Amino acid sequence: MLTKADYEKLCDEIWEHNRLYFQEGRPRISDDAFDALVRKLQAIEAEHPEWISPTSPTQRIGEKPLAGFAEVRHTTAMLSLEKAFSREELIAFENRIKKLLVNKTIEYSAEVKIDGLAVAVTYENGHYVQAVTRGDGVLGSDVTQNVKTCRRLPLRLTHGSLPHHLEVRGEVYLPKKAFAAMNEERKQAGEPLWANPRNAAAGSLKLLDPKEVAKRSELSIAFYGAVFSRDVPKLTQSQMLAFLKELGLPILPYVAHCSSIDEVMAFADSIEKKRHDIPFGIDGVVVKIDNLKDFEELGATHKHPRGAIAYKFSAEQAETKVLDITVQVGRTGVLTPVAELEPVFLAGSTISRATLHNFEEVSRKDIRIGDTVCIEKGGDVIPKVVSVDLEKRPSAASPFSPPQSCPACGSPVVSDPQEVALRCSSEGCPQKRARRLIYFAGKDGLDIEHLGEKVMLQLIDNGYVTQPADIFSLTQEQLATLDGFKDKAITNLLQSIEKAKKTTLSKLLMALGIRYVGSQVASSVAKIAKTIDKLSKMTVEDFETIEGVGIKVATSIVSYFASLEHLAEVQALQERGVVIEEAESAAIVPDHPLCNKTVVLTGTLSSMTRHEAIERITACGGHVSESVSKKTDFVVAGDSPGSKLDKAQKLGVRVLTEEEFNAICKFS
Repeated sequence: MLTKADYEKLCDEIWEHNRLYFQEGRPRISDDAFDALVRKLQAIEAEHPEWISPTSPTQRIGEKPLAGFAEVRHTTAMLSLEKAFSREELIAFENRIKKLLVNKTIEYSAEVKIDGLAVAVTYENGHYVQAVTRGDGVLGSDVTQNVKTCRRLPLRLTHGSLPHHLEVRGEVYLPKKAFAAMNEERKQAGEPLWANPRNAAAGSLKLLDPKEVAKRSELSIAFYGAVFSRDVPKLTQSQMLAFLKELGLPILPYVAHCSSIDEVMAFADSIEKKRHDIPFGIDGVVVKIDNLKDFEELGATHKHPRGAIAYKFSAEQAETKVLDITVQVGRTGVLTPVAELEPVFLAGSTISRATLHNFEEVSRKDIRIGDTVCIEKGGDVIPKVVSVDLEKRPSAASPFSPPQSCPACGSPVVSDPQEVALRCSSEGCPQKRARRLIYFAGKDGLDIEHLGEKVMLQLIDNGYVTQPADIFSLTQEQLATLDGFKDKAITNLLQSIEKAKKTTLSKLLMALGIRYVGSQVASSVAKIAKTIDKLSKMTVEDFETIEGVGIKVATSIVSYFASLEHLAEVQALQERGVVIEEAESAAIVPDHPLCNKTVVLTGTLSSMTRHEAIERITACGGHVSESVSKKTDFVVAGDSPGSKLDKAQKLGVRVLTEEEFNAICKFS
């Protein structure tokens, strides 16, 4: 007779085979035999549902979508690492350590720095119970159900001297193949590409439905340490990794024990040379004091642990040729030059195009058709042209001349003395209209899932969508005529469209694509106007009373709603069932550090969208500005910050990392 003990024994057997396959890479049984064990377990659980444990191998994917992510306070702060970009900076790090650890022998553990998302994972009596993101280092988001989908993560530990309570720190990441496949799917769907594997991993973990997390990604995980407790001895870092491996946890590969900074640099150089062969994205090497007692004794500043530093690799570059320079037309009519490149492999993918941003950039760098150029692909998917090799320039190559007419409709091109951009002068330009519709449904607009650029272009080409409201009257019959659209794809898109019918005033303002209206302006205007009806009747003078809205923005919004065509579009949206929720005034936190402060955002934030960041700032009583000046109080710098960061540093404006920004927002 089958007992619960037999059931538990089978669970342990499956977890052991899972460990051998994913952690050790030496399976003892075939895939078919493993699948047979899982089917046997499923049959037992169907007969005895009362036996099912949360850590059963069948329970990796949760059944119910999450209502949201609860905040959890870390037992020990998860601090970010100080960064070094040269051997000299590593030596300076060592000299600081030597001053604090007098007469002690200093050895290091050097480990690859995975391009992933830091998490803290807790086990009780060997059972997985919780996973929390780093967040601001003090408070993180509870992503227990989503991290559970990582196939390398054991839900039950069955080896070694199991501590009663174990909190381990690690990185959730997306392997290169999975990242490339995910971006290819997004490209085919016309959706924005993930900037890097870390953003893709973070985006996946933020999904509220664990089933969607498992379906959309192949998240993996690796651990690099544990929080000290009575159950976890204070070992060396090298011994700590061996201890975690003994417990059956996946640990960081590519680790070296080093006796000097020279050995650290030799390890880092060897890793950098073979970084393309490593199956996951890395952006450097983490250097730690190997003796964990000394590491703990060193303590931390308010930002970083003193005993560790991240040595960052330089951005990857490649040489290729410019085969042509084409011109794209955007939703506002802006003409953007694009370099069509001789395909070259760079940072894990083949590059054949690179944006040249604007014609002033083309002129400044003197980029010509036929030139041999150096392209760079740091954290971004879209590469940029860094420089031209003038010695390899063909004698017949001539300077590139901006077009005098729109390449899409042939209308005259106009320039604005206050802007670098050239624009198509025709409001009827088919390319402008198409781009507006794509933007309306896209990430910065209503963010309608499954309605990416390629799908929208098909809808436009077939004449199904000529204005935004047409999206909300699409039929199953129309969608069935699109390439690659089967029953499930049709159902998914129609459900997403139905969901998008309920929106906010600020989100709709963004989606309409009114010139000069960005996230912060849309948020500020929506809080004052409250409704679309009132907003459409406001005057330039009304808008100018709103902080951050000047004459240029005010005139643009008033001009937009003065157009009968635009008013008809908004009315059509409402007639098709779009409900615009009334904006609520934010409750400002008294005496908040951001209250009455001017904040500028630059770069990409990993833990929130730009719109969410703006809402946090305004909720704290702050004001978001587009440009940096002497009046700017803070600049929040995310990944790949632009010239705003340079200007802030020149002006002495305080620059906040994403972690510092999160910490300030939680001030009370």
